[in-house]
Amino acid sequence: MRLICWRQTRRRLLTLEVLMTAQEVPEPYLLPTDSPIIQAAGGWAHCAAVTGNGEVYTWGWSECVPSVTLNAVEESEQVQEDDIPPDVPGTSLQLLSRNNVNAARSEPLPSSGSPLRLTGGLQGRTKQSGRQNQRNLTCKFTENRVVEEVLKKRKVVSFEDGGSPESPTAADENVFSPPFLVNLDAGIRIASVAAGGRHTLALSDVGHVWAWGYGGDGQLGLGSRMRIVSSPQQIPCLNLTEKAVARSGVPIPGKCIKAIACGGRHSAVVTDAGALLTFGWGLHGQVGQGSTEDELSPCCVSTIGGLRIVGIAAGLWHTLCITDVGDVYAFGGNQFGQLGVGGNAAELSPRMIDAPLLEDESCVEVACGARHSAVLTGSGKIFAWGWNKYGQLGLGDCNNRDLPVQVTMNDGGRAASIACGWWHTLASVHSK
Repeated sequence: MRLICWRQTRRRLLTLEVLMTAQEVPEPYLLPTDSPIIQAAGGWAHCAAVTGNGEVYTWGWSECVPSVTLNAVEESEQVQEDDIPPDVPGTSLQLLSRNNVNAARSEPLPSSGSPLRLTGGLQGRTKQSGRQNQRNLTCKFTENRVVEEVLKKRKVVSFEDGGSPESPTAADENVFSPPFLVNLDAGIRIASVAAGGRHTLALSDVGHVWAWGYGGDGQLGLGSRMRIVSSPQQIPCLNLTEKAVARSGVPIPGKCIKAIACGGRHSAVVTDAGALLTFGWGLHGQVGQGSTEDELSPCCVSTIGGLRIVGIAAGLWHTLCITDVGDVYAFGGNQFGQLGVGGNAAELSPRMIDAPLLEDESCVEVACGARHSAVLTGSGKIFAWGWNKYGQLGLGDCNNRDLPVQVTMNDGGRAASIACGWWHTLASVHSK
């Protein structure tokens, strides 16, 4: 089996550096565990991985990594303005500076049963205009081993395309964290993770969901706009063993959660009964509730009732889901045709992708990039559509598509799985 990736490169498009230096070829990235990795997810600027014993490790932008303690060391180095891709806003996590330890500590989180409290941005953070100094951080881990990583601080800049509500300001400073074990209560075993713009969801082996990271738009499903959630919090209403109800007061169908997805600022989950629930930022209709309102708690997508959802994916501003009979439904932002329904009008409620090329196909897997989408069919074909400025559709050009177009493999191999990054696409393919 081969792994194929496509994306057109350009001079100003650089790789986000999570390690010390940019890597142009795959290299092993060792985690501080002997347990094998069984599943992983990549967000805009952070990653998460699940081990065979149900533990979660996460690394990348420190604002997305829960409960990290970092010691800051000043160093005068400058950062290039083109280093960081945009599209997603930054949140805040505590950073312990030698000069301002107390000011950097975030307030303790309330329990899941008490009202959640809003907190501000990164305390003690300085903002400057123009080029900024880098700051190296030394992180020490003392359990069984001591790992010292020198981590670079990066300047976040506005994006071309005029920026967006997801773009950080040019003055924000952020640091990166090496792999960090996420602390969960004893006995909790995580089966899968999903990483979004700056938030993470984790699904346990018994179908419960934990969330952490940025929650200012409700994407953590905790019923509030808490900006900083620096330790995993179980989403109360997704504990279906306790006869949970959605925001509307209607009981949630099913006994457990079977699938999770994170978009730029929204999230989606599917129950074992095939019910679809969404929460988070709704400006473009990406939560599928028929409006542009945010959803602070999981809410059933009622307009898709009667259909059994078996798979989901979330992009920057849009969401896709797949039914048990292989149909694909899309909703949310459609500025670049990423919904695949023709044209560029947003859809506030799920709409089936009724494209001619998919008429005789049964879709089995769906994936979303920032503004593009892809599906895998039961026959091993890949179809892609949406934004294509960097060749992320794999169609040999840079033209956007508003309807699904088949991606042709060079050797005619049969695809086994697909995945989308913000600006690129991956496929594992069985060679002929």
